[in-house]
Amino acid sequence: MSNTDSFIEEVTEEVRRDRLFGLMRRYGWIAVLLVIAIVGAAAANEVRKGNARDAAQDSGDAIIKAVSTSDTQARVAALADLKTESPDAQVVSDMLLAAHQLELGAGTDASETLEGIATSGLDMPEIYRQIAAFKAVLAEGKDTPAAERRLALESLATPGAPLALLAREQLALLTLEEGDAEGAITQLQDLIQDAAVTAGLRNRAAQLIVALGGTPAETNGLVVGQ
Repeated sequence: MSNTDSFIEEVTEEVRRDRLFGLMRRYGWIAVLLVIAIVGAAAANEVRKGNARDAAQDSGDAIIKAVSTSDTQARVAALADLKTESPDAQVVSDMLLAAHQLELGAGTDASETLEGIATSGLDMPEIYRQIAAFKAVLAEGKDTPAAERRLALESLATPGAPLALLAREQLALLTLEEGDAEGAITQLQDLIQDAAVTAGLRNRAAQLIVALGGTPAETNGLVVGQ
């Protein structure tokens, strides 16, 4: 009886083996293609990473070379001509260009550079555009009509915007620039009572309120700035 069972098991195993070999002969090419595809994708991914790493290094080297001189005018010229393959690196380059243009007293040029970042079609985080737009307004200064600056700041001061509180501070300063001290105090009072305001911004606003002859509003039972 045991010999019969052993024979049946051997036959069954042989049948299974034949079926397996048959399936491998019939569908084995699919497995080979899958392996080739996986290996090819991994290789392509490594090549892509390598190219991105090389491009980033080249961009970094180009920026460092552009600012290596101590001559601000030369830095501006070099950065103005610099075009990088990386969007992030280009933003850094243009931000540096604007900073050096301001150093030369060319506020209008700096504003145009920053506006270029804010309106660029480059793929970049939205916060970069917001920062560039905010700095552009500051760079314009009084060379740009107050109404135009107010319009730009109000677009940045919308609730939930990343630079909303800083934009509101600048709006208060703009109101003061226009000669409306009471209006500026009101805006600053609203600002220091905002739950999201930072300690530094709150103190700046409070100090300006005091300088304008007002009394900072109370928050959490304490007078701000005292």
